[in-house]
Amino acid sequence: MANDGMKCRKCNADLDEVLLRMNGRVCPECGNYFRLSARERIALVTDRGTFREHDASLMSENLIDFPEYDEKLTKAMETTGERDAVVTGHAKISGNAAALFVMDSNFMMASMGTVVGEKITRLFEYASEHRLPVVGFICSGGARMQEGVLSLMQMAKVSAAVRWHSDAGLFYLPVLTDPTTGGVTASYAMEGDIIAAEPGALIGFAGQRVIEQTTGEKLPKGFQSAEFQLEHGFVDLLIERGESKEVIARLLAANMAKERRGISV
Repeated sequence: MANDGMKCRKCNADLDEVLLRMNGRVCPECGNYFRLSARERIALVTDRGTFREHDASLMSENLIDFPEYDEKLTKAMETTGERDAVVTGHAKISGNAAALFVMDSNFMMASMGTVVGEKITRLFEYASEHRLPVVGFICSGGARMQEGVLSLMQMAKVSAAVRWHSDAGLFYLPVLTDPTTGGVTASYAMEGDIIAAEPGALIGFAGQRVIEQTTGEKLPKGFQSAEFQLEHGFVDLLIERGESKEVIARLLAANMAKERRGISV
């Protein structure tokens, strides 16, 4: 996140916090994207006053007594004001009703623990019951190691809820932001009807060094960028941050029109 007097890491321009926030945390000089908090993202894409949060009281516990995990959770909650790494709810986007989940990289790099999995699963179940499309803004460092195999189980759990939602003929739009990696990429990040991404976002499973050491091959520059993923068919479109509400609204409206005509996405 930007602070007063900080510089853009891409163009080295001096940045004002207030002006940067008003510009959607996009550098006005070079267009470099800064990461948004979940609440900033919600304010950017939803109609004012329409967002209704779900499961706000859920919070992680140290289920396997992992050393220093309690302290890390406390610090993350104090820093972000959130109880965990995802905010879920329903809202309207330019008048289009949708269920929404937004991951927050400021909370332990949006790692996927049991609460993240539970909240997103419940959201898809709510959307299926109320016949709503789901829009997910995704970022993550992967599974939360402090919760061991319980974290990895969330991949299958959320994927099952996504499939139930899909089988009901409903629309799911994941928007991949920086960074989207690990078990999140290997599950619900890539299970949408249309997969979108922000320009410049890092998208992948394992890190470049790990892949090169495993394969013994040198990888091309920028191979995990959103642009590279678009070129190679892993992403369907890039959405500029300033146009995100308009583009998402058009996709939701088009899907609703298809649903009225009984056409599967």
